[in-house]
Amino acid sequence: MMLARLATESGRDTGWLVVELNPWLYTDLDSLVLALFSEIRAALPRGRRWSEARKQIGEFGEAISPLGKATALLGLDSEGVIKQFSRRLSGEASASAARHRVEKALRKTDRPILVVMDDVDRLTTDELLVLFKLVRLVGRLPHVYYVLSFDEQTLLDVLQRSDLVRDDDVYRAREFLEKIVQVRLDLPAFRDRERAALVERVMNTLLESHGLALNTLQERRFADAYAWHLRDRLATPRAIKRLFAQAQAALPELVGQVDVVDFLVVTFLRTSEQGIYRMLGRYREELTGTSFERSLRRTPQEEREELWLGRLRDAHVSEENLRGVLRLLAMLFPEGQLSAGRGAHHMNAAQRRGIGSGDYFDRYSVFGVPDDDLPEEAFDRGLRQLATGQHGEEASALLRWLERDTHRFARRVQQRRETGGPIPAAPLLVAIAERCGQLTSEREGWLNAQASLGFAARELLTDLPPEQRPDVVDSMAATMDGAVLVGFTLHEVTSGDDNRPVEAEDGTTEEWVIEARALLARRLSHHLSPAEARGPSGLTETDVSAIWVWRHTDPPGARSWIRQRLDSSWDLLPLLARLIPRMHGPWPLIDDTNLASLETLIGPDYLHGRLEAVPDPPADARTHEDKILQALRHRARTERSRQTTEDHETGYEQ
Repeated sequence: MMLARLATESGRDTGWLVVELNPWLYTDLDSLVLALFSEIRAALPRGRRWSEARKQIGEFGEAISPLGKATALLGLDSEGVIKQFSRRLSGEASASAARHRVEKALRKTDRPILVVMDDVDRLTTDELLVLFKLVRLVGRLPHVYYVLSFDEQTLLDVLQRSDLVRDDDVYRAREFLEKIVQVRLDLPAFRDRERAALVERVMNTLLESHGLALNTLQERRFADAYAWHLRDRLATPRAIKRLFAQAQAALPELVGQVDVVDFLVVTFLRTSEQGIYRMLGRYREELTGTSFERSLRRTPQEEREELWLGRLRDAHVSEENLRGVLRLLAMLFPEGQLSAGRGAHHMNAAQRRGIGSGDYFDRYSVFGVPDDDLPEEAFDRGLRQLATGQHGEEASALLRWLERDTHRFARRVQQRRETGGPIPAAPLLVAIAERCGQLTSEREGWLNAQASLGFAARELLTDLPPEQRPDVVDSMAATMDGAVLVGFTLHEVTSGDDNRPVEAEDGTTEEWVIEARALLARRLSHHLSPAEARGPSGLTETDVSAIWVWRHTDPPGARSWIRQRLDSSWDLLPLLARLIPRMHGPWPLIDDTNLASLETLIGPDYLHGRLEAVPDPPADARTHEDKILQALRHRARTERSRQTTEDHETGYEQ
């Protein structure tokens, strides 16, 4: 503001001439001296009145500086350097004579010159002493004044590390500074109200420039972050502008891709607590709640908080800032449970695209959407293209993402559902079914890609009106993999917690369920037709899954199909060996659940009747078939023994 006013006055004959000199650009006294006089000469008006002053200032700079540097900064050519060297030898260009001439010329002009040097406190110790030497000894000229802008405490800290002060003596540092600074102009205190107003103003500018606005939850979250810690750290206009300048530079690639409040807090950590920012990646899984390490989940809250306080100290966070920074982290990472109930908002981090979600974490570190991620607008356009049946580039990208990153795709779909975003359930279900056999996504812990896709399919199917569900089920079952997926999905949707069918209010099965099961059973029968020629040993994993799906969908139909094969060319034990997976560990090969499933699929009388004709396996059964037969025989003997005992007890009571 002051410089702007002085610059306006400089147009008048009596106004100030303002020279802005950046001392950061010069590391030695000679260069700084030349720069000073070069800038002063450049600031003088071009009229005849000023020609003598301009000439004498240039000659003074030449007289007190090395010839090589004068050449660079004062514009001398090689011939001029030789002449200047000759003048110095003859005594015509001595420093004292040149100084006397420039003082005389400046007195005649009677025009004040203000040299402004900003951010002096950011210089190193040696650079600061060079600057003070310039101001105190060389630059004392008539009508030339200096304004040095600095933070006093920072400047005193720098001086205490110099040889002039030594021993970190703050009093000697202050005495030295008073010899340089003749008049102090202290800035008024930056009040809380002014600080908050400036933050609000630059925040609104940032948001408006990117077409953004904070919703109610975001306003509350930023207000909390500001009250907990940012207010104490954004104590100067420089600190505020620095934060929002960094945000302005990084935000364009992230608009609509991240939560803007999380982005601002992370930007603060990146600019003010770099040790913390670098540490986030190291503890990513712990912070986002995606770690499968059980010890972390069992750690008491108080111990977890102390653990993180120690980590913050290791990241060089000062003691006075420890609790505030921890609360910011707790707000960013609610799943990390860093602070005992403080700082966390209950909204799912993924729903707001926050850094606390493992699905969005990387966007905050690479300042954009990584190549293995899918931008939000591409995801939404892909869904719209699926809805209209006009598949474009975005729909293709969406479906490729479904195959290679199934877990994240399923979670993104769920987030859209939870936030009320439009989801074309029917075409999306068909697309999922078409690609469920081509998934390349790796497991996440115990969860495989097919399971994640199954969860998404179940929710999407229930989103459809009942009358639309049978046709969608039929379309999904057009392929074997799709039939297996929709079969398990239909079973989950139409069975209660006790695995019994969910009935309508009148006790009957809903019409859409009956129709959907009939359509699916027809598809399964078609897909399994080629398996008959391959025999039991030729059944693929998908074939086996389809048989079990058929058992859930249409037990009589599945039973009839199985018996027809057993009655014609299939053997029972090889079939059981494909239907019953190999077991490892203490679990029994045949338990109540899979025995009941086998009896439902084949029929109990038929199953056990066929087994009676099979010879007993050897005592040391080694093959999977022999172990199954041994387990079934053992269960049969146990059941007969139990039944005999019950009969005796019943007869005794009678």
